[in-house]
Order: sequence, then C-alpha cells, then structure tokens
Amino acid sequence: MDAIFKKPKTVAEHIVDFLERRETKHVFGLCGHTNIAVLAALAESPIDFITVRHEQIASHAADAYARVTGKASVVLSHLSPGLTNCATGVANAALDCIPMVVIAGDIPTHYYGKHPHQEVNLHADAAQWEIYRPFVKRAWRVDRADLMAEILEKAFHLAESGQPGPVLVNVPMDIFSEKIPSDSFDRIASNTRALVKPSIDDETARQIVTKLAEADNPVAYVGGGILLAKASDELRVFVDHMGLPVAHSLMGKGALRDDHPLVLGMTGFWGTDLVNQTCLDADYIFAIGTRFKEADCSSWYPGYTFNIPGSKVIHIDIEPSEIGRNYPTEIGVVADAKAALRVLTRVAKEMYPDGFRHPDLVQKISSFREEFKASNIEMATSPAFPMMPERILAETRKALPGDAIITTDVGWNKNGVGQQFDILTPGSILTPGGFATMGFGPPGAIGAKLAAPDKVVLSLVGDGGFGQNPAMLATAVELDLGIIWLVMNNNAFGTIAGLQKAHYGLTYGTTFPGTAAAPEHGPDYAQIARAYGAVGIKIGNAEDLLPTLQAAIESGRPTVLDVPMINNPTPTTGHWNILDIYSPDEDVSHVAT
Repeated sequence: MDAIFKKPKTVAEHIVDFLERRETKHVFGLCGHTNIAVLAALAESPIDFITVRHEQIASHAADAYARVTGKASVVLSHLSPGLTNCATGVANAALDCIPMVVIAGDIPTHYYGKHPHQEVNLHADAAQWEIYRPFVKRAWRVDRADLMAEILEKAFHLAESGQPGPVLVNVPMDIFSEKIPSDSFDRIASNTRALVKPSIDDETARQIVTKLAEADNPVAYVGGGILLAKASDELRVFVDHMGLPVAHSLMGKGALRDDHPLVLGMTGFWGTDLVNQTCLDADYIFAIGTRFKEADCSSWYPGYTFNIPGSKVIHIDIEPSEIGRNYPTEIGVVADAKAALRVLTRVAKEMYPDGFRHPDLVQKISSFREEFKASNIEMATSPAFPMMPERILAETRKALPGDAIITTDVGWNKNGVGQQFDILTPGSILTPGGFATMGFGPPGAIGAKLAAPDKVVLSLVGDGGFGQNPAMLATAVELDLGIIWLVMNNNAFGTIAGLQKAHYGLTYGTTFPGTAAAPEHGPDYAQIARAYGAVGIKIGNAEDLLPTLQAAIESGRPTVLDVPMINNPTPTTGHWNILDIYSPDEDVSHVAT
C-alpha cells in the first residue's frame, strides 16, 4: 500500500491523495472559507487548481474538459452562492450527460440549525445539497469523516457509469479539516477504477443486422452517446460495411467526419432537406446513443423529420429510460455504444461478408453537398460588412486545422455550425445541447485547451454569450492558454430577436441599444480582451478576417476577435413547436423576416 495513506491526515489531504491515485490532473473552482483546507492540500500536490473569477466558468470549463478526456472532471466549490453560481454549468453537464464530480464546502456540522453565515436555510437546516437534486445523478452530504472515502469512490463510479453525468459531494468544512487514519481509504485503494459496460449478445445482433440488411431504406441515426462512448471508429466500420446513411442529432455532430460519403447531416429544425427527407422515407431507423430530443425531431411533429410510427425503430442506448421515451421501438437494447457496435460489426461480417454498397445513395449525398455549398456560396463569400455569418463560418473553417477543437455557444455559432460547418475529427466540437446554455463556449474553451494543450482551440460565440462571463479571460491569460474567441457580434440575442420580430413585429429586450460611441455593435470586446492582458482585435472589413485568424492561430496567444455580423437567421427546413404557440394557424417563420 502506498505510504501516502499510512499516517493520519486531514480529510482534505486524503481527498487530494485520492484524486492523485485517480490520475486527476486539474481541479476547477473558486476559493471560499469552506474549502480552503482542500486548497491547502492541493498546494502540495501535482494536481493543478484552475482558479476562476466566477464559479459558472469553473463548471463550464470542467464540462468541456470531461468531454475531451472522457473522464469525470472535478469542480471545487464554496457553499451557497458559490454552489448556486456553479449550478448552471453543472446542469448543462447533466443534460448533455457529461461526467463530473462537484466537491462543495458547507457550514460546520456543529452549526446545523443555527443559521450561520451564508447558509441556505429558509425551509430546512443543513440542506444545501438539495439544491442540486433536480439535475445531478446523486447528491451526498458527508456527515462523518470516515465515510468520505466510500462516498468519493461511489461518486466517481456513478458519474462515469451508465448514462454519465455530474454528482455532488457536499462536505461540511469541519469534516475537511478533521484528521483521520488511512483505513477507509486503504480499503478502496485496490477497487476497480472503471466498471465494465454492458454489450449486446450475438442473437440480438443477428436480429438487428438482418432487419437492416433486408430493409429497403434503412438509416442510422446517431447522437452524442457515440462521442461519450468514444465509438466513432466502431460506428464508421459498421456503417461502411452495412452501407447505412448516417443522420445525426445536434449532439451527434462529429460522430463521423462530415465529409464521410454516407453522412447526411443534422436532423430537425435546422436540418437540411436531404437529411430530413431521408429520415422521413426510412423504413428502419437504427438509432444509437441518441435521445430523440425536440429540436432534432422537429418537436416530434410527423411529416418534418420522422414518421414514427410508420418507420420502425431499433434503439441502442446505455440508459433504459431513453428507449421508447419519445417514439415506439421495435427492438430496444441497453448497451454501451462502443461495445455494441463491435459485436454488430463482427456479426454483420460473418453474416454478410461482402457487405453492402449503395453507389446511387453515395452519389445523391455528394450531389446534395455540392448543391448546398453552391447555394450558399454568395453568402459565404460576401464582401458585406458587418459580415454575413456564412462567411464567418467559411473563413474559420479555412483557417483551422482539421483536428482543431471548436466550442460553440447558442445561436448561429451552434445552429449554423451544426448545419454547414464541416467537423473533420470526431469529438472535436463541444456544444451545449440539452440546456443550450448561453455562455458555455468561452469558458469551455479553457477546459478543452487544458485537456488537449497541443490542439488549436477556438470558441465560436455570439456577443450575448461572450458577455456572460468575460472574466474567463483572466484565467486564460494567467495560464497562457493560446485560445481564440471569435465573437460573432450582431449586437443582439440574435435568434430570439428573429423569433420576436417574426411573431410580434418588434425586437424589444432582444437587441442591445448600443452607446453613442458604438451605436451598432455595443461594447468593444477587443478592448475588454486587452484589459485582461489578452490580444484583442476588432475586424474592420470582411477581407481581414481570414488573415487575422490565421495570424492569431500562429501566435499561440489568447486572442479575442470581435467580428461585426449581420443578424441573418439560420436557414431551416424543419419545424419547432414554439412557432405554432406564438402564431397559431399562421405560416410564420423567423427565417422569412
């Protein structure tokens, strides 16, 4: 047994030793009087504490870090306002199934019921941990120091197993400081670090392969579960052998390279005619690692993206409750995507060794891509300034290497990217999906860069999202992280402004009034960047963006590019229920405005 657990130490020191044994490299967080015992222990550790200026920055950065590493990230929070500041990022991770362990300080146990400084106590005493109950997989309150080891072990296992997600370990500050022997930590030291995930049996695999082989128009529909399972290679081999066209959800973007000959694109409200119509025409839909969420399914209205019932569904997911939640399922399988695809590929090659080829389908996909790009070329090359969003995306794609990591936010930088920005390395796009959190992208880039320091990392973000927490620049500058934040600046909450204009004829509260110095594009984000010590550049015409972006990548310095942009809506062929709510019985779309 390692000597680190042999002498009595504080619980905080044992926690840090435990994290070292799990090969934790970074902890994200912010100080407070309840967690400084942990910070003192971290000071003597090889683990880097990534200090931020706001807890939401910490939880978003940890979210992105976990997406890149595939392991549970760690957040250290103070009590009450620290924990509530952190909550938005933790909830974002929860809805996107990202593993995370939040360790939060709390009031001392001997002050339970006395309502001490900063305690949340209106309806119950010692109940801070309950704040997280609606969105974490489990919330623990540690009431005895000798239970810490067991709870930590359970926390990491739960965060990373099944459908991943965040958990909370809530620790009264006196327990952090209590000295205990190593016995409880010794007992778990030889426990497995990761649980074996369920796979699929050969009989079920043969049943699925037969259904797909005999189908007239099968379609694979993949979600973020492919990326969580690191199953992109397995997916590629299986669909190549079976000749399956591949549609994906927003969170499934980048499960395969967008230039793969069988990739149709993103479904739903912001999907294209090709992908939505192909899914409508499918007789079998092979769904894996997806939850059939609203925007991806055109609010589940028939006739836009899916016709289910009608099309039959084969659904594989690690979480049983996702199967059949939104659509009836003919074959439902609880399994890890990576393990299941390996078995399916082996069985498919045994049953159909020559595989399946559909050259007409491949040609149809290729032709559509060419036509779509041609239809977009005027916008993607427009000299207009403020810039067209399509040109911003096109120039960014030209400048970035194929393995660059992109973090998006909400609006054009998420919906437009999902629709018309090629991702060339699986897992290299990090998007806030289920919670659609404005402000995710900029701090997410910090987590991504720390997890993959050798990769180019760029945050595509609107001015609304960048303005949420620009203090993340302080952390990036202090750590000398060569991240680029490209601010698509339309001086508005653009997507919502478009919706409001279409249905109510105004943009009240959705656009920014600006100032006398900057009437059209509000704050000068380049100046803000320079104030934090980063490079800040305001783009002055469309021709400057590409060379400026290339120079920023080459410099390796934290850089903000403030790019004035026209507030054009993202084109759409799908549907969204809110259009009917705002304008019932009328054919109104914000795209037409």
